[in-house]
Amino acid sequence: MPPPAGHYAHVCMANGFVFVSGQLPIDATGKPLSDAPFDAQTKQVLHNVDAALKAAGVTRDDLVQVRVFVSDIAHWPIFNALYAEWIGAHKPARAVAQSASLHYGAAVEVEAVALASAD
Repeated sequence: MPPPAGHYAHVCMANGFVFVSGQLPIDATGKPLSDAPFDAQTKQVLHNVDAALKAAGVTRDDLVQVRVFVSDIAHWPIFNALYAEWIGAHKPARAVAQSASLHYGAAVEVEAVALASAD
């Protein structure tokens, strides 16, 4: 995952929580995939969330909340299907909201909160 473009961290930990900053459809080389189809953007975003979680030593099974921003709420069914495939049986709290303008013209952005293991 390339370094953030702004003054923030992709992931930080506090009091047993892992906070993942909004992840955009940006590939490992730093190239925004804004022109890619919605499903490809979503898969890249979820891959980036996985990478951020891994950097903090947790997995998607540790997620407790996920916030999703889509440029068009009509994309919700596509996102929901891809998300369900990605997350499996685990069901953290989640919100999906339409946002008319995401950075780089992206169609989807995901931020998340996970609980670090008590071990």
